[in-house]
Amino acid sequence: MGKILVTGGAGFIGSHTVVELVQAGKDVVVLDNLSNSSEKSLDRVATIVGKKIPFYKADILDRDALEEIFSKESIDAVIHFAGLKAVGESTQKPWEYYENNIAGTLTLVDVMRKHGCKNIIFSSSATVYGNPAFIPITEECPKGQCTNPYGWTKSMLEQILSDIQKADNEWNVILLRYFNPIGAHKSGTIGENPNGIPNNLMPYITQVAVGKRDHLSVFGNDYDTHDGTGVRDYIHVVDLAIGHVKALQKIEEKAGLKIYNLGTGHGYSVLDIVKNFEEANGVKIPYEIVGRRPGDIATCYADPGLAKKELGWEAKYGIREMCEDSWRWQKNNPNGFED
Repeated sequence: MGKILVTGGAGFIGSHTVVELVQAGKDVVVLDNLSNSSEKSLDRVATIVGKKIPFYKADILDRDALEEIFSKESIDAVIHFAGLKAVGESTQKPWEYYENNIAGTLTLVDVMRKHGCKNIIFSSSATVYGNPAFIPITEECPKGQCTNPYGWTKSMLEQILSDIQKADNEWNVILLRYFNPIGAHKSGTIGENPNGIPNNLMPYITQVAVGKRDHLSVFGNDYDTHDGTGVRDYIHVVDLAIGHVKALQKIEEKAGLKIYNLGTGHGYSVLDIVKNFEEANGVKIPYEIVGRRPGDIATCYADPGLAKKELGWEAKYGIREMCEDSWRWQKNNPNGFED
């Protein structure tokens, strides 16, 4: 296989996936508009893997920029991470989310097919299950009513990419439904680096730990769970990244259309994470219970059996390592890539 284009490759999951791809011997090109990421992450990636990664600062909505990349580079497959991803923000800015995520992906796919590149791995999300019909969630679980525009963009893009593959069986489309990625590379040099107030639990906890925020707000303690706080399937970002390398191998075998959950199969509550973080790192995390967040569900975790069976992939890292690695990154880089 020739080059792999990684859109959103400077972001949290993208940068970790670039590391694993290069270490697996793949030839990688990165595209990112840097709207929610830093080019410095790619400098760190270059240090980890021992070589510079070709980088294009461009937007997936920019057809001319995409044409230039596909004309210059012989791209055989795309791993598509680029997209807006804040659940709360999507309810405030639905137009921006639909325009960026859907129109951007349609532009990308159109340029791909014009250049004869018909292999795509798409970052989807467990949000497509809505309030899941059953738990643990297998890929057979029906897609549900999404609870926010971000989730709908993932659900709609799954449908669009599936329809494209059904209409033209030269396409290989793998939809990866992520659960909740946390952790960071063992080196402590790349990690999650959100702009402004974090939307996700772990970067919020690490910012409290490093003194940037004085306490964690826990949204609701009256859910039907063992301690009343929401339960999620947290997966180490390096495990998630390796899942993409395995998916790429599947594409080389002519996958057609495949859907896989990438999770650990274990659910942890918000307070479980706080406790594990405190124990793993010897840092106290003050928290305060506040009202539920609209659109949140009580419990969500995966049955990752299909990915194990068909991709030979399973999560290796446990919750303690996820907490330790998240903290190492934040402690070494209290201001993210600005340090």
